[in-house]
Amino acid sequence: MKNTPPAKYRIDPVKLFAAILYRDEEPLVKARELLVKRFGPEDYVSGPVLFDHTSFYETEMGASLYRIFISYQRLVMPGELVAAKLKAAAIETELESPPGRRQVNIDPGTLDYQKVVLASFKYQGQKIYLDQGVWADLTLYYRKGGWAVFEWTFPDFKAGIYDRTLLEIRRIYKTQRMEMSAP
Repeated sequence: MKNTPPAKYRIDPVKLFAAILYRDEEPLVKARELLVKRFGPEDYVSGPVLFDHTSFYETEMGASLYRIFISYQRLVMPGELVAAKLKAAAIETELESPPGRRQVNIDPGTLDYQKVVLASFKYQGQKIYLDQGVWADLTLYYRKGGWAVFEWTFPDFKAGIYDRTLLEIRRIYKTQRMEMSAP
């Protein structure tokens, strides 16, 4: 039996996006094609940003990694973050070459008026367990016209290098929400 919130609690849809780490273009192109099949059409794609705030992925993926952000046209309910993370992990596995070496790292997330949430398979004290091994990591919050960080925010997000991108995705989200409520 599926639990639903009482009618007096309105759950608003959120904007789904993917933050993708990659080194080579070919796996990125394949990942984008597979993501569109699962999440629907893209409505924003950022330019690549050099990912040099940690060497965590270097052993597995190599050096000189880049990150891009892609958002998707269809708004989703917040609980769909679990399915998005599981689908992203399946794509990462499908594109491994050789097996066990990811060519892309796909971090799905959601964004609304007030916050950016990333999905994670890794536990940390600030993360909230959702389901099926997926945790919600509250990464940024919106304050006074910009993104603010938490003590635990990842260094690359903390540095503000994605702020413009995330503000643009938020702008698209706001437009979509206004269109939804127009008569």
